[in-house]
Amino acid sequence: QVQLVDSGGGLVQPGGSLRLSCAASGSIFSINVMGWYRQAPGKEREFVAFITSGGTTHYADSVKGRFTISRDNAKNTVYLQMNSLKPEDTAVYYCRSNTAAYIYWGQGTQVTVSS
Repeated sequence: QVQLVDSGGGLVQPGGSLRLSCAASGSIFSINVMGWYRQAPGKEREFVAFITSGGTTHYADSVKGRFTISRDNAKNTVYLQMNSLKPEDTAVYYCRSNTAAYIYWGQGTQVTVSS
């Protein structure tokens, strides 16, 4: 079992920045990939970024160059640094972890980009 706790969301103006955190606990040794997804009102949940246990990263085209995913293994935490935020980035952001057999989700954190 893996438990994920998302945090760091909030209200920010267009062009601003936020950093999301995802703290993992439990069977963290079994995690292969950790990532972020988001879901805007009335839309399906979509991929944002992931990072593998080896440090390989991948981003959705819509956030490439603006968002950076990173991990602190000592703290069992993954971060999503979001810069140059746009109103269309408004969504609930969810942390996700993959093991060989299961997928786990965090509870989500709201990000609102508005003036």
